[in-house]
Amino acid sequence: MLRNRRFAASAVAVAAISVLATSCTGQSGADASDDPNAKTSITFWHGWSAPAEVKAIQENIDRFEKAHPNITVNVVGNINDDKLNQALRAGGSKGPDVVSSFTTSNVGKFCSSGAFADLAPFIEKSKLDLEKTFPKVLLEYTRFEGKRCALPLLSDAYGLYYNKDAFKEAGIASPPKTMSELASVAKKLTKTKGDSYEQVGLMPTYHGYETVVDHYMSSWDHAYFDKDGKSNIAKDPAFAKMFTYQKKLVDDLGGYEKLEKFRSTFGDEWGSKHPFHTGQVAMQLDGEWRLGMAEDAKVPFEIGVAPMPVADDEADSYGKGFLSGTIMGIAPQSKKQNAAWELMKYMTTDTEAVVQFANGIRNVPSTLDALTSPGLKFDPRFKTFLDIAQHPKSSTPPAAVNGSTYQQTLQDFGFQYEQGKVKDLQAGLEKTAQQIDRDIEQAQ
Repeated sequence: MLRNRRFAASAVAVAAISVLATSCTGQSGADASDDPNAKTSITFWHGWSAPAEVKAIQENIDRFEKAHPNITVNVVGNINDDKLNQALRAGGSKGPDVVSSFTTSNVGKFCSSGAFADLAPFIEKSKLDLEKTFPKVLLEYTRFEGKRCALPLLSDAYGLYYNKDAFKEAGIASPPKTMSELASVAKKLTKTKGDSYEQVGLMPTYHGYETVVDHYMSSWDHAYFDKDGKSNIAKDPAFAKMFTYQKKLVDDLGGYEKLEKFRSTFGDEWGSKHPFHTGQVAMQLDGEWRLGMAEDAKVPFEIGVAPMPVADDEADSYGKGFLSGTIMGIAPQSKKQNAAWELMKYMTTDTEAVVQFANGIRNVPSTLDALTSPGLKFDPRFKTFLDIAQHPKSSTPPAAVNGSTYQQTLQDFGFQYEQGKVKDLQAGLEKTAQQIDRDIEQAQ
């Protein structure tokens, strides 16, 4: 999924979704005559835009239409959450019947506001056993407070990429498995050049590509909220440990200002001049798509792939990682929800459909059967991400009623702390937790 996973788009989406609570009920909008066996047409909106992605989507639609000759699917691509929410808010017959979104952090909003229809009646009618179909984490990020309004459509698993040539030159035999090893290796691989760098072992700042708070947190066992739904970031020691670790790594590698100045020389995250491709960084925290992109860029070194290192006192959990992915839902105002469900069920649960789509866009399959399918056609190194996707301790941030707002609030604190603008970490976390609780209370 070639897209930027920053919070900006999510913030816009959250603002748009908030209006939906008064315009959508989340109940079935289907007519009594909504017959999935009748000849009909439905509209599917998705966010992919790259030629290979669009081709893979259309191939799946072609297979669906062959298996369901009575249903014609009109496909509209390059739809972001802002466009999606505008259409769902407006309603009417010209909107989509089936939708997809890259923003898993907005599931809480999608479900609680009624932006996506409740899938329980469809799942029950189809006798679909979700626990035998999808990995646990994917099931968690597609529901909110007991309501399931989405299903997973492929997933993203994050690991550690490393430059094997740089490792060999530095005398490093294998990728780091613990966070202390990661810091040691990062320092060993860093080469200064005047007041800048020739190479950094890892770009640790939160503005670095993918090195954001929630991705780092996957290396620690943690809980964003307590049993009462209150922010837990000031009480769970894992958060203080992560922030302390990251700040020390920033300082040890030359300091925030020096690193950020070097970061300004990096090429685009989604282009061939990504700093890992050019050798400016020797290790990169990133998703499964980076392997294909790096190979396409014809990097002049051998690429290694491994799980992200874990906290030193959690070494037995090595192999886990951060998970995310695309989600699918049904528009509550659709008059053809049964036909829409047939498409959604096919794209999210049919093993061949999931495998072929994963092959087409080089993402991680989202069903248990597809993850172990012999039909997967991937570089052998890709198995690292398949394993991360199935690891019992892999994680993703929990859904909230106000979407990703709490993650952005914590990320903003991280920006301040790594620059040294916050001197008292515990006090800063307590203040941030209070802000998170206020925002959620206001959203409710």
